[in-house]
Amino acid sequence: MQDTAQSKASRHSGHDDEVAVERRTLRDYYIIMRERVWVALPLAIVVAVGFFYWQARKTPVYEAVASLQFEKPETVVTSQGVVDTSVRSEIDLNTYIHDIDSNRLRANVIESFTPDERKILQRAAVKRLPQGATPPSAAALLGSIDAEPLRNSYLITITVRNEDPEAAALVANRYVEKFMDYLFESVGGKNEEAVKYLTGRADQLRKDAEDAEKKLQDYMSQHNLVSLDKSIDIVSDRLKSVNTALTNARLEMLSVQELVQQVAEFRKSGKDPLEISYIATHGAVPTLKAQLSDAEQTQSLLMERYLEKHPKVIDNADKIRVTKAELEGAVDMAIADLNTRLAASQDSVRSLEKEYSDQEAQELSLRALSVDYNSLQSRATVAKSYYMEILDRLNQTTTSKNLDKISLHPLDRATVPGSPISPNISAITRTSAGLGVLTFLGIAIGLGFIDDRVKSAWDVESFIGVHLLGIIPQLGAVRNDEKFNLADTDSGSESGNEAFLGLYSSVKIQSKLDFPKSILVTSTIPGEGKTLISCNLAICFARHGKRTLLMDCDLRRPMLHRHFSQQNATGIISWFEQSGELEGDILTNPQLGIVKLADNLWLLTSGGRSKSPTQLLENPIFPQLLERLKRQFDLVVIDSPPMGAVTDSTLIAERTDEVIYVCRFNRASRKHVKLYIRALREGKNEILGIVLNGLSPRRIEYYSNYRYYRSYKKYYGAQT
Repeated sequence: MQDTAQSKASRHSGHDDEVAVERRTLRDYYIIMRERVWVALPLAIVVAVGFFYWQARKTPVYEAVASLQFEKPETVVTSQGVVDTSVRSEIDLNTYIHDIDSNRLRANVIESFTPDERKILQRAAVKRLPQGATPPSAAALLGSIDAEPLRNSYLITITVRNEDPEAAALVANRYVEKFMDYLFESVGGKNEEAVKYLTGRADQLRKDAEDAEKKLQDYMSQHNLVSLDKSIDIVSDRLKSVNTALTNARLEMLSVQELVQQVAEFRKSGKDPLEISYIATHGAVPTLKAQLSDAEQTQSLLMERYLEKHPKVIDNADKIRVTKAELEGAVDMAIADLNTRLAASQDSVRSLEKEYSDQEAQELSLRALSVDYNSLQSRATVAKSYYMEILDRLNQTTTSKNLDKISLHPLDRATVPGSPISPNISAITRTSAGLGVLTFLGIAIGLGFIDDRVKSAWDVESFIGVHLLGIIPQLGAVRNDEKFNLADTDSGSESGNEAFLGLYSSVKIQSKLDFPKSILVTSTIPGEGKTLISCNLAICFARHGKRTLLMDCDLRRPMLHRHFSQQNATGIISWFEQSGELEGDILTNPQLGIVKLADNLWLLTSGGRSKSPTQLLENPIFPQLLERLKRQFDLVVIDSPPMGAVTDSTLIAERTDEVIYVCRFNRASRKHVKLYIRALREGKNEILGIVLNGLSPRRIEYYSNYRYYRSYKKYYGAQT
């Protein structure tokens, strides 16, 4: 007995370990959803339709899009002083994006609206306001404004979303207009200082030229001079050429000095020299910038996929470091080249100044006889030449300033949208459908987890932790007087007969004890079919040659005598109350009244009813009776009260060898069954398993692995 108890405990502990790793399968979840489809489906439809109705009733929003294009301007003048202001990098585009998003531009747009245009902006808001209410200001009704650059292009889109389609197009186009006005006013300001300097210098040279020409004319008039010698003309022409070259060299030096000063200021203030157009476009700088940008984007993608120690990440980081070093070298080379240009221009100016002095001395020597004349004429010519050169330079700088302003133009104006972008019915429909599916799954599976009733093989074997002995189908089509005799080959339905034969086989396989023995059949609550199981199981053992006694120990509500059309005058209670004698032949004891029902099958009724059967069940005479019956019979099948109603079954289980637990489909709670099973195990009872009773053929297919059930009639029907 001790070894048996230890083997039971080991089997129980092993089974508990197995339960700990059980998981629901997809089939279990399919069963859960199938059982609750008519609860979850209406709620899912309500949620989906409600969400669709809520989203579809939102205020319509219209979208208007205007676009701007930045292009490199065509070369109008061949001068190094004309600065290329076209967009060359994302930095330039992002600068324009911030300008568009600035509060200053927003304020300019708001101030530009006319009274009629303000009414268009307020039109949608006025419809929602009560009559007589003050509409919001135009600043609050601009809507959503987004300025974004299109990737790999010089395009900027200005997207406006507003409740009124005409207002959306109006705001988008107005933003384009005011942004262009802003550029015309501000972008050209970088040449203002040069224009101012050249204008003042031109005025001064104009006065000098006029004074020199007047003196020359007065001198020629005074001395009646008409022309000069050809040699003087040649020298004079050469002097002019040198003077022109000197002027250009000085202007070039001025331009280069400005760039050098700008580079110095950027370095002093910590700004990126790449923002200077000359640096950003010099030599290999654009190529290295593009390579660095690609490498940094690649690094970002690699960091999302790999860890920082991954070889690809390390190689790409090395590539970024090398590219940055090369880019810094290219920038330094550009700055060095700029300094070289400055030194070269300074040398050129000094050389030209020296050459000019030499030519001037030569001219003076040629004019020894007409020093005064030639001097006056030279001054007049040089002053005029200076003036013309400065005037030409002023025109070129002014042209450069104007060229800066026309480097962009509107590409597409915003048009009034014909339909709103929100609410998007197709997108709302898809979202509603998805939400409905999620709601259906959530409710069905959620109710499945909340519902604690025994329904499936998973509930029995995985949650409760007991072997599933068998599944008994619904017997609604079988007459009540035949249900308790289905295991008889001469009566009952074929499906029910086959189910009980399968139960008989499962009990034999699960049982570890030899005959003779006693089996207790109990349940959690009344009406789960334990009496039905007891009767048909006893018949199965009797048909297979085992002397079987069917014993009614439901002393509070006995039922076995009715199902076999027997009297209940004698039985366990009457025997206990009268004598409780076990001497002699127990089969012929008149107080017990054991009745033979069929070959190898006997019935021991309760012998009446008792309100307090524990007095009998706890009496030592009761286990003696069971032991005496086991000597007489191979198997004693005991029908007992439900464990959830009274404690009688617990007392009986202490005196029996094995227990079969009956659960009716969708009736008893899993946690209660598990609790009573645990109590039986703590009493060292051998639990053969659970019989799941009352399943329809469809539920047998979906709630168990007994898929052959439906094919039984078809197969054996074909045989007959």
